Amino acid sequence: MRIDNVPIDLLLKNMLSATGTVLQIFFLTIVLSIPLGFLVALARRSRFKIISFPTRIYQLVFRGTPLMLQLFFFMYGPYYIFDIGFGRFNACIIAFVINYAAYFGEIFRGGIAAIPKGQYEAAKVLGYSKIQTFMRIILPQVVKHVMPATGNEFMTLVKDTSLAQVISVGEIYNVATNAGARYFSTVPLIVAGIFYLVMNTVVEMSFKVIEKKLDYYRT
Repeated sequence: MRIDNVPIDLLLKNMLSATGTVLQIFFLTIVLSIPLGFLVALARRSRFKIISFPTRIYQLVFRGTPLMLQLFFFMYGPYYIFDIGFGRFNACIIAFVINYAAYFGEIFRGGIAAIPKGQYEAAKVLGYSKIQTFMRIILPQVVKHVMPATGNEFMTLVKDTSLAQVISVGEIYNVATNAGARYFSTVPLIVAGIFYLVMNTVVEMSFKVIEKKLDYYRT
């Protein structure tokens, strides 16, 4: 079947294949950047300037510069500076993880700061250790506080995977632009938009379910 001279069957086959790459970027970024983001949040809250100040600079750099430039840097920078290379996909993952950890760190820092100090004091009176207080009392509430902002970052990440094409990682947008140039049509871009929309719909619905399950934490 063809639409505007574009073989839809072939286009869908190529995009489904590229979706696998998108999902790899998405899940690897999430799995690696969320734990790193928690560490960033804790480092930012440290009372030791030697820890908190470099962390603030790191967040400023990676939140204040375009992800596209960061992709180029991790793709080509190590080769020209240290004569080593990560490979296109690995460079892509490194850039995404470090970039998103900076954002998640700020989200988690805000979530931790939103918990009243009285809860720490009450936990201390009840005999909880600092680790028990954080894991059993603070963390569940932090998770609830940060869910909306985290869900927004997840949806942004789905769209940001399209930037991987700047270092020739074969994801959906890369397939769409190549097909659009080959057939002189905007149909591949429209189809790509539908793919992104479907994935983000799944993300949004998933977060609604999670937020509903966390409703018992009312702070």
